[in-house]
Amino acid sequence: MTEFQKFSDWLKDVPFMSEEDGLFFEPFLKKKIIKEKEIILSEGNICKEVGFVNYGGFRIYYLSEGKEINTKFIFENQFITDYNSFLQEKPSKYFIEALEKSEIVTFNLSVLQNAYNHSHNWERFGRLMAEQLYKMITQRAESFLFLDGEQRYLQILENEPHLLNRVPLYHIASYIGLEKESLSRLRKKIAQK
Repeated sequence: MTEFQKFSDWLKDVPFMSEEDGLFFEPFLKKKIIKEKEIILSEGNICKEVGFVNYGGFRIYYLSEGKEINTKFIFENQFITDYNSFLQEKPSKYFIEALEKSEIVTFNLSVLQNAYNHSHNWERFGRLMAEQLYKMITQRAESFLFLDGEQRYLQILENEPHLLNRVPLYHIASYIGLEKESLSRLRKKIAQK
């Protein structure tokens, strides 16, 4: 098993990617071990890599009036990046922090662009990554436009219950736009139903 096996296995599950596409990309990958609470991207810095999470977890957040506002949690077999900063090579508005000890496999923009030039499959891969990000951002925005805090919490219970086992409640409260105390009351209310 190579150090990039998890990424290679994940890539093999992408129906249109060939073994040759994976072999072309592998020499450019780098493996990194990230400590719990380590910040791998800070606001104001340019995001220079995309990371594929082999194991561990991360949160993406921004600061608003000194408060940390969580926008996304990322775990195994997902990609971690500030895609806008990465693609445009401009300063990020976000922080990315490891929630636990993690291992990621990374690649940079020039590697990805080189892959796009090498194979239409990689171009399609890039398009799908952008589409996934668009869906995620739209779903998040719509949850704040059309749902209240309780409905957003119920959505987590239904769609992302693993968050409750791996993410501290104060981070979840921030993620759904509630104060920690409000989330505690909400959880008690739901438990009593």
